[in-house]
Amino acid sequence: MILGLNTKLNETAARFSWLPLLLIRLYLAPVMAQAGWQKLTHFDSTVEWFGNAEYGLGLPFPFLLTALAALTEFVGAWLLLFGLATRLITIPLMITMVVAIVTVHWQHGWLAIADASSWLADGTILHNPAVLAAPEKLAAAKAILNEHGYIEWLTSSGNFVILNNGIEFAATYLIMLLVLFTCGPGRYCSVDYFLQQRYPTA
Repeated sequence: MILGLNTKLNETAARFSWLPLLLIRLYLAPVMAQAGWQKLTHFDSTVEWFGNAEYGLGLPFPFLLTALAALTEFVGAWLLLFGLATRLITIPLMITMVVAIVTVHWQHGWLAIADASSWLADGTILHNPAVLAAPEKLAAAKAILNEHGYIEWLTSSGNFVILNNGIEFAATYLIMLLVLFTCGPGRYCSVDYFLQQRYPTA
């Protein structure tokens, strides 16, 4: 009985395997488009940040790397959206995520937002000790604003948080891109699928 139920579930899941792949693409497309557009519209400052070793990343060839990252993310977003050359574009996008993890986020641990209550805040790996000081700083900021500012208006769109800038988001995007690379863009909902149907030996 259990084996029969498992077989039916496998068959049902296989019929809908295209859906999570489509949702991953729809999730990643605006994320990548925004990241690329941000670099393109602030190109000079991004080049400076890429290349400056004092307050930036200190990367070699900052102009080239900025252009490659910006175009990969922006153009890649549209390719992901339509499911065109999906596996091909995930490769440079994954490289971009790995570079971001290593050069920007790794030193801050895992958490993207400083949450001292998280078990990841005081672990032995992928943690940032500064996260534990975040509640005190946040409370002090709120107290100052409560006394001298318009805290009700300032928090009307949501509570204040402290950005930790850990690898959490970049690692998540990397995993999602890896899923698309290994599984493809999905049936019925991608240009790649219909091209494969039209040119099966191409």
